[in-house]
Amino acid sequence: MMERRMDTALLVLLMGHLAAALEVPLDLPQPPTITQQSPKDYIIDPRENIVIHCDAKGKPHPSFSWTRNGTHFDIDEDVNVVMRPHSGTLVVDISREKADHYEGVYQCTARNKHGTAVSHNIVIRQSIAFSILRALLKGSPLWSKERIKQIVVQEGVSLVLPCRPPAGLPPPIIFWMDNNFQRLPQSSRVSQSLNGDLYFSNVLREDSRNDYICYARFPHTQTIQQKQPITVKVLNLEAINDTMAAFYNETDLFSEDPVDERKPTFLIPSGSSSSHTVLRGQVLEMECIAEGLPTPEISWIKLSGDLPTQRMSYLYYQKNLRIVNVSASDAGDYRCSAKNMLGSVHHTIHVSVKASPYWIGGAPRNLVLAPGENGVLTCRASGTPKPSITWAMNGIPIANSPKDLSRKVEEDTIIFTDIQMGSSAVYQCNVSNDHGYLMANAFVNVLSEPPRVLTPANKVYQVIKNHRARIDCAFFGSPIPKITWFKDSRSSTLDGDPYIQHDNGTLEIHTAQARNSGKYTCAARNMLGIYENHVYLEVKEPTRILKQPEYKVVQRGRSVVFECKVKHDPTLVPTMTWLKDDGELPDDERLIVDSDSLTITDVTESDGGVYTCIMNTTLDHDSASAELTVVEATPTPAVVYERPDPPTDLELTDQKKRSVQLTWTPGDEHNSPIQKFLIQYDDSLHHRGHWHNLTEVPGTRTTAHLKLSPYVHYTFRVLALNAMGFSRPSFPSRMFKTEAAAPDENPKDVEGFGTEHDNLVISWKPLTGLQSNGPGLRYRVMWRQKAVESDWTTVTVSNNSRFVVSGTPTFVPYELKVQAVNDHGVGPEPAIARGYSGEDLPVAAPENVQVVVLNSTLAEVHWDPVPHKLIRGHLKGYKVYYWKERSLHKHNPYHMEKLILMFSGNHSHGMVPGLHPFSVYSFNVRVYNGKGEGPVSPTQQFDTPEGVPGAPTSLIVTNSNLDTLTLEWSPPHDRKGRITGYTLKYQPVNNSNELGPVEELALLANETSVTLPNLKYSTRYKFYLNAKTVRGAGPAISQEAVTIVDEALMSLLDVDVGEGTAGSTQSSHPLAQPPPHRLPDEALPVSPFGNVSSSVGEDGPLISWEYWGPEKNVYVEYMVENSEGEQEWQKEPVNGSQNVVLKGLKGGLSYRVRLVAKGHHDQPLHHSEELLVTVPAVASRQVDIATQGWFIGLMCAIALLILILLIICFIQRNKGGKYPVKEKEDAHTDPEFQPMKEDDCTFGEYSDNEDHKPLKGSRTPSNGTVKRDDSDDSLVDYGEGGDGQFNEDGSFIGQYSGKSGSRDTAEGHESSEAPSPINTMNSLNSFV
Repeated sequence: MMERRMDTALLVLLMGHLAAALEVPLDLPQPPTITQQSPKDYIIDPRENIVIHCDAKGKPHPSFSWTRNGTHFDIDEDVNVVMRPHSGTLVVDISREKADHYEGVYQCTARNKHGTAVSHNIVIRQSIAFSILRALLKGSPLWSKERIKQIVVQEGVSLVLPCRPPAGLPPPIIFWMDNNFQRLPQSSRVSQSLNGDLYFSNVLREDSRNDYICYARFPHTQTIQQKQPITVKVLNLEAINDTMAAFYNETDLFSEDPVDERKPTFLIPSGSSSSHTVLRGQVLEMECIAEGLPTPEISWIKLSGDLPTQRMSYLYYQKNLRIVNVSASDAGDYRCSAKNMLGSVHHTIHVSVKASPYWIGGAPRNLVLAPGENGVLTCRASGTPKPSITWAMNGIPIANSPKDLSRKVEEDTIIFTDIQMGSSAVYQCNVSNDHGYLMANAFVNVLSEPPRVLTPANKVYQVIKNHRARIDCAFFGSPIPKITWFKDSRSSTLDGDPYIQHDNGTLEIHTAQARNSGKYTCAARNMLGIYENHVYLEVKEPTRILKQPEYKVVQRGRSVVFECKVKHDPTLVPTMTWLKDDGELPDDERLIVDSDSLTITDVTESDGGVYTCIMNTTLDHDSASAELTVVEATPTPAVVYERPDPPTDLELTDQKKRSVQLTWTPGDEHNSPIQKFLIQYDDSLHHRGHWHNLTEVPGTRTTAHLKLSPYVHYTFRVLALNAMGFSRPSFPSRMFKTEAAAPDENPKDVEGFGTEHDNLVISWKPLTGLQSNGPGLRYRVMWRQKAVESDWTTVTVSNNSRFVVSGTPTFVPYELKVQAVNDHGVGPEPAIARGYSGEDLPVAAPENVQVVVLNSTLAEVHWDPVPHKLIRGHLKGYKVYYWKERSLHKHNPYHMEKLILMFSGNHSHGMVPGLHPFSVYSFNVRVYNGKGEGPVSPTQQFDTPEGVPGAPTSLIVTNSNLDTLTLEWSPPHDRKGRITGYTLKYQPVNNSNELGPVEELALLANETSVTLPNLKYSTRYKFYLNAKTVRGAGPAISQEAVTIVDEALMSLLDVDVGEGTAGSTQSSHPLAQPPPHRLPDEALPVSPFGNVSSSVGEDGPLISWEYWGPEKNVYVEYMVENSEGEQEWQKEPVNGSQNVVLKGLKGGLSYRVRLVAKGHHDQPLHHSEELLVTVPAVASRQVDIATQGWFIGLMCAIALLILILLIICFIQRNKGGKYPVKEKEDAHTDPEFQPMKEDDCTFGEYSDNEDHKPLKGSRTPSNGTVKRDDSDDSLVDYGEGGDGQFNEDGSFIGQYSGKSGSRDTAEGHESSEAPSPINTMNSLNSFV
């Protein structure tokens, strides 16, 4: 009974192992599986949002919930917590709540209708390092700021400098540095302990310093904190006696006697023994630090065995023994010893190894079972002490779960027997002891599914010959499918040598060979069905370096070549890489890399080294290296080098049907070693007198085994090659005749094509006489239709390389073969080539042709592709024919030129660019093949919408008067729609070419001229005119003109076409009176030119016109009027524009000007009417000098200088005196007096009749009135606007320039004006 139970358990274990190996596709029902979760111990950063991960998969997709500290965590009630969509991951926003509020133990639950999976406990806690960081930010010290007393010690004693860093999670990293952030040197005498303290086995005088600083670095926050510096002063006994006693009142000396040498004692650990406990898999660190003089040496042994040398290391000069990845074998007693010349001391450390739970053979795996099957879930774990194992189902202890008769729990195993549908669930296994716990989810999924193969179909595997090949067959099914492999014909299963089939379906070939290439079929079968999948294996030839680079010794300044000839599989793409000393080649143009060599020119000493060539493919690689040694050039005696003498004594031996051995004797080398021998042959049967190269052999050999062809009369000769060139050929050998045989090969380059719609031309490359192998060479030509089950038709052809089959259907695929035949037999079975019979024109046009107008210049044409059978040939593409029928504007001419757009390939639409706006287009579509075009689709039409118009054709200025100008223009030649109006902008231009404010005027569409009144005289203006359609305004044409007094001369400066105007736009001109409208032309003139006009500018006459003809070659012709003799017309190209400036014409002459349009050579020229243009002798610009800035500035400067001189003279004369009123009145009535105007620094006129008015050039008070006294002669009229003061004799008291020093500022407005002109002029009269 016991044996039967054991067998059943073994079978259940095996089935459970196989079932657990399957991965359930996500489209099948399955319980949840946790795919991502945060670590058990999650240390958070309080500066960032908290993200607690929990993701799971399942079918249907699981829902998620959380517990916090063992109770349900309601996420909806906490506004700071959100759960990511389609996930259980929590994101906690800490901007409104402190992070420590969310510390605790979290657990995630994922459930669907098939079961419930739970995560392990996630302990969220904040790192102590962040509390430290906050303390730093607030300025709170981590180490106390108490004053650290100076440490004074006697030389030779031991010393410990404590660090005592603040606690951290994780613990901080401790290191000692000085004030310059340099690590303090450590040695066997001075070292740091595990707790961070600094130990001195004995101190020396050089240990004195004032900057022993302990630093603590907290990894989680990347912050560093330092302790207060410690000062250490080391003194010997003599120095102590020589120092003042008061200096040492507050210090402790360890001894008053000189320190003697002493044997070691341990500073740490204390006592003779200690114990240490470590967990399995962690790091064991033990330390022993001893003091003594001389400095003791530390050594370690393991009393209960050997030290694990592969996992151990010594730190801090052997004071620290470190063992990584601790195992149970590391338990035992370790002894550290400290020894110097005076003795030794020992300490024993007893190490105990405990273990938190760990898996044996891995965590429990998911189990997929079919109804009625058996299975096992195993939770094997161990630990020290031995852990306890508990089971749960769907997150509930299994003892409290619903009973299931098919389930039996036995400690670490759950056995399922005869399981049924509905028993799917997720089981949790929890393993724990005093040192930790493990928790794993494993589901049992009861499914009934036919087999399926998950490996992609027709996948190609590539492997190098003689390497291991593995072909995958990932599968799924319930019950577990059985996998069977077949190759090619499926004659037998692949279950023996050299094939190995693995449990996961993979087929392995230990050593792949070329014969293993082919198609493999993987069949998965269970009781519910069978599924087959096909994959392919390609065994490739390995990459091999046939000729490796060789060791080279080369003189400096010479060149060297490293060869690296490689053989690789032709289907793999190779990449050659060169290295120098295992690094990249220097970026030097002297290093030239070819496909199979590396050349270094002008070698230098730095080029010496090891060069490696590496040939890589996608599957393998090969490499080879050689060294280059560079030596100095040494002078050598002159040596005469010559080409070698020809070989002699040619002899044929070992004669066979298709081979012979040739031997010879080399000639003299002439001081240059023979590099190779070239063997040539002459075929006196087929090509008498023509020598052909047969093979080459190295210069060290004098024998060659020659492979020959049948039916050839061979004669051989040999040539030798050295550095100077080839020798003369040797004397020919005797003739050797090979016997005839059947052909060894068939013609190549077999092709099939048609020259007519009902024939098939079969062509091939004929064999040469050397390839014929015998007399009577002919060709057996075979063909048959590919798509029809028919026999091969065969004909035999001689002395030809093509054969024409007539009467074939149009464009039908054929299979072709051409076999070589001679009088001795037939060649090998030929390969099948494919071709087509002749093409014919397509018989159908594209249907459902439509057009979509995208904008005014672009349309998209759509059509249904023509069926392949109606194309009757190789589809080349589609052609769209389109042409402009007419413009929708009556002023634009017709245009009938057809254009063609070709779309190669099987297109169903295409873009038609470059259309003219506001036009009617016609188009059709046709398909074409190698023969030509098919029928035309029905012609359709479409209209292009309006576009932005071009610039007006011309803009000229007429009737230039003092303050008016008349502008005349011609509509745009390219209107691109209905003109809705014009916009005229103009602005003044000063003499420094600065632009003034812009005036804008809107004009009607039928206007072609406008008169601008109220312009400034003698002012230059710039005009911009553009036309508008409903789509917007087009580019502007610009013009410049000057209003002048002399109406006979108008200055035109420049004409150009731009994209718009610059400057700010102000309100429209207050008044614009257009002249009477011109009547539009009723019909276009015979000439394609119209509105030809001219105007004179600085650079020369400007000729403008309109043009609507189709010719592209347009130019201007001109010649001097009434010129003597047969003077030819001079030509000026216009480059597509409609205006041109004729430069270089002589002033004072009149010229005849006309426009010419030239078409094809058989078409007549089109001329415009001649225009008579007179070039003025002197073209100048009349400008009012009074308006020039330089003139105004000069006058102001002169006036200011005179004013300053007058003031100085006046002050010198009247300094300290009184001004008599009588003189003032006389000055007031002096008819010669002329006050100075402030605005333009000129002198105005003075009149007695204007006594009651302010003088010209003076300023009124700010209130707009002039203050006056009772006397009409008051100086208030001429002063600064304040009340005058007089003394008893009528004298005026005050200063005559600036403000009165005694004036009360409350009596009126203070003036900042210049001194009174009356005072100044009186001073001038006195001076004169």
